[in-house]
Amino acid sequence: MSTPPEILSASAPSSVAPVFGGGDLFARRRAELMRRLGTDGAALFVATPQRTRSNDTEYDYRPNSDLWYLTGFEEPGSALLLLPGHEKTPVVVFVRKRDREKEIWDGFRVGVDDAAKRLGADLAYSIDELFDKLPALLEGRSKLVYSLGLCHDTDRQVVNVLNRVRHLARRGRQAPHSIHDPGLFLHEMRLVKTPEELDAIRTACRVSAEGHVRAMRLTRPGMTEYELQAEIEYVFRKSGAKAPGYTTIVGGGKNACVLHYIENREPLKDGDLVLVDAGAEVGWYTGDITRTWPVNGRFSGHQRVIYDLVLRAQMDVIRLIRPGLEWNKLHEQAVRTLTEGLVEIGALEGPVEKAIEEKTFRKFFMHGTGHWLGIDVHDVGIYSRPGEAGRPLEPGMVFTVEPGLYFHADEPASPERFRGIGVRIEDDVLVTEEGCEVLTRFVPKEPEELEELVGKDA
Repeated sequence: MSTPPEILSASAPSSVAPVFGGGDLFARRRAELMRRLGTDGAALFVATPQRTRSNDTEYDYRPNSDLWYLTGFEEPGSALLLLPGHEKTPVVVFVRKRDREKEIWDGFRVGVDDAAKRLGADLAYSIDELFDKLPALLEGRSKLVYSLGLCHDTDRQVVNVLNRVRHLARRGRQAPHSIHDPGLFLHEMRLVKTPEELDAIRTACRVSAEGHVRAMRLTRPGMTEYELQAEIEYVFRKSGAKAPGYTTIVGGGKNACVLHYIENREPLKDGDLVLVDAGAEVGWYTGDITRTWPVNGRFSGHQRVIYDLVLRAQMDVIRLIRPGLEWNKLHEQAVRTLTEGLVEIGALEGPVEKAIEEKTFRKFFMHGTGHWLGIDVHDVGIYSRPGEAGRPLEPGMVFTVEPGLYFHADEPASPERFRGIGVRIEDDVLVTEEGCEVLTRFVPKEPEELEELVGKDA
């Protein structure tokens, strides 16, 4: 792999412009969803509630992904109701009222009067009226698309509304008799990315790449995991990301064997590897990159054996990616390459087919090879339909490829020479008409490139 000079030489991050602007994109999404719903359906999306962090302070607010996808609206205390085929008001929004005192403390609110125009809706109400207005609005609809389980208080009120509406059926009026998960409709839309979304994801991947490259350049024995985290997240924020797309993982030495290690408190030791899993969220779309490199800039012989095997597995998977390939084939390829290598180096007993069949490789490779990527780091969309081992890949799908090997020090099956070594290599990949595009190709992963770069600015 040849790393572009602008990434290798970057000593300071570059800022990025906001990814989205204007409401036409969101209007098109709503129109497509209503087409899929049909005129007998309705869809309700309610904002994620604010959560208390401690006493009277709140966690930094992040909008509900489905609601944002359809509106671009980022305020809490909001909801969207879609009524396909309604002659006057197919798009109804509910928002918080203007409140001067609360706005002084917490910031501007769009308010009911401006909400319809600002959000491209036909009608706007106060969020306080949501459950009073819903019964009449849902009359004549046979099904409701709503995501149960996100908020139990809201679930309870929605069920109460449906029970009230169903009384109308006794008078000959139609009322919703079923609740459908958004996955059947909206999440299938979100799975295949549009050009606008791909622009956003590419931006997030580029910012994520710059963070990783900065971390590599600054790594030195004796610095702490949290210092490396700070350098990465500095790049993210400096470049326009509101936050990381998920909690940054910086695991030095044996900590790299903990898949979701987030304490990030230990010093980085000379002779150890460090595993960094971090991605920037820009315009609510996220990158997701993992790299593993030597703290002192040089792989030991045993580290290099494991690293080369994981890299080979990842490249074998990436070479397979094309439209029509079933999703499960990616993991099967990673398992085969890793298992063959583990048998070859004596970490597993052969033959290879028996090790695969008995899943003995799971002592060292215990997770999947990838996941969908988009607004959520583990994005929506099913991986297999009924009767399929894995769904066929389509152009516009974006996902990660992330094989790994982890030799826990307390795992009896771990060979002594590999104990405490954890390696994961993760890239973000777009399925194209011809094959695939590696969106995170700007981050070095060939061992020689890493050894050239690590510690260069330490």
